Amino acid sequence: MEKKKLLFIIPSLSAGGGEKSLINLLHHLDYSQYNVDLFMLNHEGLFMEFIPKEVKVLPLPETYKLFSLSFFKSIKELLIRGKLDIAYNRVIFTLKNKYSKDVSTREQYTWKHLSTPFENLEKKYDVAIGFLEKTSTYFCVDKVKASKKVGWVHIDYDKLGMDPKFDINYFKKIDKIVTVSEECANIFKARFPSEKNKVDTIYNIVSPSMIKKMAAQGSNNVYNIKKDEIIILSIGRLHYQKGFELAIESCKKLIDKGYKIRWNIIGEGEERENLTKLIKANNLENHFKLLGLKSNPYPYIKQAHFYVQTSKFEGKSIAIDEAKILNKPIIVTNFSTAKDQINNGIDGLIAEMNSNSITENIEKLIRNDDLIKKLINNLAQTKLGTEEEINKLYGIFSG
Repeated sequence: MEKKKLLFIIPSLSAGGGEKSLINLLHHLDYSQYNVDLFMLNHEGLFMEFIPKEVKVLPLPETYKLFSLSFFKSIKELLIRGKLDIAYNRVIFTLKNKYSKDVSTREQYTWKHLSTPFENLEKKYDVAIGFLEKTSTYFCVDKVKASKKVGWVHIDYDKLGMDPKFDINYFKKIDKIVTVSEECANIFKARFPSEKNKVDTIYNIVSPSMIKKMAAQGSNNVYNIKKDEIIILSIGRLHYQKGFELAIESCKKLIDKGYKIRWNIIGEGEERENLTKLIKANNLENHFKLLGLKSNPYPYIKQAHFYVQTSKFEGKSIAIDEAKILNKPIIVTNFSTAKDQINNGIDGLIAEMNSNSITENIEKLIRNDDLIKKLINNLAQTKLGTEEEINKLYGIFSG
């Protein structure tokens, strides 16, 4: 039987939950059934080394390579080659990015300019999957020939701040829309009622055996823990969404109460400068550390005492699932999908979205060994792998 031709589209594999989710998915695909291509706008990033050897990464067209050069170099090279229309769009793309105050809609309104260096892909696919919101979906609809097109929404759509009037034109042309939790699905259906019959939920694929194996690869002492020091870990892009300013405030309150705290953040992003200033303003340089990206974060999770997620909104956090697999006591803020992942008091604690509540819940763990043991025991007895979710995807491919 001839293998089905699949195409996955994602802007990059630089970092992030969606990107990690795709890598996990690709490692669980049955390559005896599928030929898989991967299209990205950027071929550098943290997870590039983890792409399975069976996956063919499609080359970028020369025109896009020129488009993505620094501004003046890009314009010069495009004009030399007579690409006047693309040079014009490069100028408009830059101006819109520079002067657009709304970061959430910027990617939507600049897509028509970003898309000009791309011809339609020549190959026709059985299924094409735009694996993230916005650009991945737009590319899938505008530039790909496929018998079936799938869009993937990894987040609470209403919290993204995007223009739904723009997106509805794309969602109408998609055959299936995958969300990562029931709550995300409900929010999406309420926002786009005309598309609700297309929506399926597929949880992010996490593999306990792989995570435990990678956790064991790291040093047993990645933190060099000092006597009586309490290590807290958070993972996420340095972005407004993750609420790390709440973590800094909470860390300061715990220090002021006399606790020896080291709070580490694994992740990178546009908020690094602001967070660094906030850390300095609170004299927390020795207590609150921005560790940057880690290709293997699992030894850090394994050695931390607690995992804390201070997000303002999430779809379904892979980092929380990973912390659960490594049996870490977890505190999350009460974002809209928190209860999809944490049963308060059973396998973690849910705090209100302010630093006082986060601080109180961390103190609750520090002071209560019995509560810690209860959370750890409950996690140890819970089936946490989601490898079988791949079967839902096979159903979409064949349906």
